Order: sequence, then C-alpha cells, then structure tokens
Amino acid sequence: MLPLDPQADIGRRAWVACPNCNDRDGCRACEERRTCPEHWRYLLSNTGSLLHLQCPSCLHIWTHESGFGATRSRWAGGTGDLGRQ
Repeated sequence: MLPLDPQADIGRRAWVACPNCNDRDGCRACEERRTCPEHWRYLLSNTGSLLHLQCPSCLHIWTHESGFGATRSRWAGGTGDLGRQ
C-alpha cells in the first residue's frame, strides 16, 4: 500500500468516486451527489480540468478528467489509473 502523498492537504479536496474502493456505497449524501463530510479525496494537483487525486480510505492515486475548464482534446475521458498501488 502506498503512503499518503506528500502533496496531500485536507484543505484541497474533491468529491469523486474512487475507482479502487467502494467507501461511498450506502452513503445517502454521496448517492444524492451532495458534498459529503466523510467521502472526499485529496486533490494532489490539477492541470486544467485533469485532477490528480488520492483516496484517504485506500490511498489509491489516480487521474480524473472533470470536464470543467480547459480540457484536453486528446484525453480519452473518464478515470485513469496512474499505475501506482
């Protein structure tokens, strides 16, 4: 298991489903797509609309294309695993 990334800061968070764990399952706030105080992700960095995230539950790191802001036309979309486990 990876350690918590040094860039992880609780002040920079995002509410995106983790592709590695199901920690949001059964959470009413998450199911209603509201900001949940428990199921957030560390926003490590971003490049335009591409977010680099880490899950505090399982420590998985991945990228997510948000579709907001300056998107990249070559990006295939969706969620991409950075290959770190």
